[in-house]
Amino acid sequence: MHDEEPAGTDLLTPQARSTLESSGYGSWREIAKADAVSLAFGFPFPESFPTDELAHSVEVVFDAEGPQALQYGGGEYATRLESFVREREAARGIDPVETSVLLTNGATHAIDSICRAFLEPGDVVAVERPTFMGSISVFENFGVEIDGLAVDDEGIDVDALADRLETRRAAGEPTPTLLYTISDFQNPTGATLSLDRRKRLLALADEYDFVIVEDGAYTDLRFDGESVPPLAALDDSGRVIRVGSFAKTIAPGVRLGWLVAPEPIRDAIDALAAGGTNTFTRSVVGHYCDAGHFDDLLPALREAYATRRDRLLDALERHLPPEATWTEPDGGFFVWIELADTVDTDELLDDAIDAGVTYLPGSMFYPDDGGTNALRLSFSYADPDDFDGAIASLADVAADQS
Repeated sequence: MHDEEPAGTDLLTPQARSTLESSGYGSWREIAKADAVSLAFGFPFPESFPTDELAHSVEVVFDAEGPQALQYGGGEYATRLESFVREREAARGIDPVETSVLLTNGATHAIDSICRAFLEPGDVVAVERPTFMGSISVFENFGVEIDGLAVDDEGIDVDALADRLETRRAAGEPTPTLLYTISDFQNPTGATLSLDRRKRLLALADEYDFVIVEDGAYTDLRFDGESVPPLAALDDSGRVIRVGSFAKTIAPGVRLGWLVAPEPIRDAIDALAAGGTNTFTRSVVGHYCDAGHFDDLLPALREAYATRRDRLLDALERHLPPEATWTEPDGGFFVWIELADTVDTDELLDDAIDAGVTYLPGSMFYPDDGGTNALRLSFSYADPDDFDGAIASLADVAADQS
């Protein structure tokens, strides 16, 4: 009886039915429940959450706006957040006259809304390979072909992209409708797209007529090196939609993000986006940012994450074997590791959990087969004092499989 599918599952779409047979991102959250050092998920560390300041903002919003703060549309503070985002994006060099801001329920909601406006089944979306698994899932929901392109220390390989585009055009195959890139401190590799590659990518977008979705979820968390202008700041053709989020800076639970796009594109996306944002949360975060707390928070966050990265890199240097390689990001949350070719990090995971450490296998970040011997570690969440022992345990179980 219990082995039978529940009534109605036969009416699910083919894409929805396929999720019943796959582990999916959500079930991997079970890793976090393991009695182990959690280097798996890109969660901010709890001590970083500005609970006192947010609590004060709640009081101010209720005192100033009362029931209006809980009504459809919210009050003045809900609108102030949009102004704050617009000013910050303008400070990055994005033209506030040529572009417009749309607040969303996080970055993934923004990406899903962009897909609704641009994609039809059979279209092509170009992505970095590897890339954020949550975005892969969103694209798959729209029945598109996902074309993965290699990433190195300077971000997406634009020479390989140029060759791929030329080959597609010569063969009469469709070129991408969208190209998705995490331009700063990429998830999962930590790579940042270089300035030269950004300019070349924009030229290719013009030549082959596609739109770039620039995910800037980690842009504010640079703690080394010189900042690189966003693609949206370098764009003269209106081909870039920039996505941002407060999840990595204020807290994931506020569920607020945004996109910046030319106004006609912004309006089209807004018309198709499912639902609206939580206006009460917008009001609270609007006051929080308006009071200067966001800008006050960033220096301490950057310092804390720099320390965490350094502690993790030191542990990797001490314990991983010579054949292992890893990235050294200038910001963000993640380090990408490639072990010996004989290691399968999917198979290794259970042993690693038993040994007291969790990670995400590299295969999760590929739209196709790939990443078998790779894994992603996050330095953002666990106690840095636990890094050394966790990496020593990881090295031991990997050595057993090598």
